[in-house]
Amino acid sequence: MAVNNNQKPKEELLWEACDKLRGSVDSAEYKHVVLGLVFLKFISDKFEEQRELLIKQGYERYIENRDAYLRNNVFYVQKEARWSHLVEHAKQPNIRTLIDNAFDILEKENKSLQGVLPKNYYSRRELDTINIGSLIDTVNNINTNGDKEEDFIGRVYEYFLGKFARQEGKRGGEFYTPKCIVKTITEMIEPYQGKVYDPACGSAGMFVQSIKFIKEHQGNVNDISIYGQEKNAGTWRLAKMNLAIRGISADLGDMPADTFHNDLHKDLKADYIMANPQFNQKEWRQYNELVDDERWIGYVTPPTGNANYGWILHMVSKLSENGTAGFVLANGSLSTETNAEYQIRKQLLENDLVECIVSLPEKLFYTTGIPVCLWFITRNKNQRIQRVKTGNKVFRNRQGEILFIDARKLGTMVDRTLRELTDEDISKIASTFHAWRGHNDEGEYKDIQGFCKSVTIDEIRINNYNLTPGRYVGIEEVEEDEALFSEKMETLSKELFDLFDKSSKLQECIKEILGALGYEE
Repeated sequence: MAVNNNQKPKEELLWEACDKLRGSVDSAEYKHVVLGLVFLKFISDKFEEQRELLIKQGYERYIENRDAYLRNNVFYVQKEARWSHLVEHAKQPNIRTLIDNAFDILEKENKSLQGVLPKNYYSRRELDTINIGSLIDTVNNINTNGDKEEDFIGRVYEYFLGKFARQEGKRGGEFYTPKCIVKTITEMIEPYQGKVYDPACGSAGMFVQSIKFIKEHQGNVNDISIYGQEKNAGTWRLAKMNLAIRGISADLGDMPADTFHNDLHKDLKADYIMANPQFNQKEWRQYNELVDDERWIGYVTPPTGNANYGWILHMVSKLSENGTAGFVLANGSLSTETNAEYQIRKQLLENDLVECIVSLPEKLFYTTGIPVCLWFITRNKNQRIQRVKTGNKVFRNRQGEILFIDARKLGTMVDRTLRELTDEDISKIASTFHAWRGHNDEGEYKDIQGFCKSVTIDEIRINNYNLTPGRYVGIEEVEEDEALFSEKMETLSKELFDLFDKSSKLQECIKEILGALGYEE
């Protein structure tokens, strides 16, 4: 049966068209080829839109004035860098050089793009000129100005990032966190206003979701400031372009850099931290490096063989007095008994910084099938009221308490290897957390056997500071339906009596055989 393409999302159709043109180009390289062109078209379309507006308003004399665009948060694009110029020359043998020139011109004209755009990337790659021309035609089908409310260009960029991450497998985890995990963290910490920070920001998915959250809850995107850092140069550029496409201002530093060895935001105190750092990162520091780092003050130095607790302490050091952090780690972080990690976890708990632990189901990541967990840490568990434009948020006194949520049974398999949390799953987790915190609009919190439990620090001490949710929430209760029970008993009884009958016949048969052999009773 033929597939009706009209029923497919537009971003999926675009992906299929682009993927057909990939040829033998490695996925890790091809993502920069495609996403670079998507970015170039978007920037150019916004320029043309502003240009037409100036003409319509009678300001035609300013259409080549750079400031007339920059003041409206639109990049200035010279003629040779405009998308229309590339489309016009898409079938020319020098199209790869023309694309590189376009990026070079854009970067020179716009300071905020310096160091972000690819340099001589298309000329240096083994890219088929015909395929590049066809790819330009495909990207040209994206109507960036016709879907403003739906943020279509943003959806395309995000969809493509996810597809490339899946194709690249393990390497894809370096730049992409599954959308459902990002949304879960965002819905739980609710970054309405203040400073938002991600020390391992990848392609900036946490920031994009924060902006979506604010818009969906009628907040003001100007109430947050975004700070991030990424050590991989290619991923850092993806993040800068991802944010630029959506018009999101952010400080990701002037260059890619390792957070542990070159913290670009040393004096930052963030109100919200969201992160998905590399799992179980080995050799993140040499034995004699960072031993007396100020980020470890009050704790033992994290071990060289695993960076998990280095990331935790880095984020703790960045929290403001009422700050909250939500981040992804491997499940081993919850129960490791390696001396330094155990001592750090114990101290974090005794300092009453851990607020909530969520165990997630397996197969949520493209890069690994292992289950992971979410940590939530806060500086302030006291009763307080947070004033936000959407209404006051009330926090009850949660001192000495931690919420455990076991979400391993949630999620839906979207194919043989990948699971996703649905919006209903995310809502269930987030509303449980908010009710426990004391938010009035979420109703009264109650422990649910097999799913969630509020635990005191005393109980955690008894369990040797183990933070595995399954240890505390117990096993889910199963309600027996009386009618179903009756049916089961009838079936089981019949099977049992049949076995009794067979057993009797078998005994008689054995007796006959023994008798024939001369062995009588």
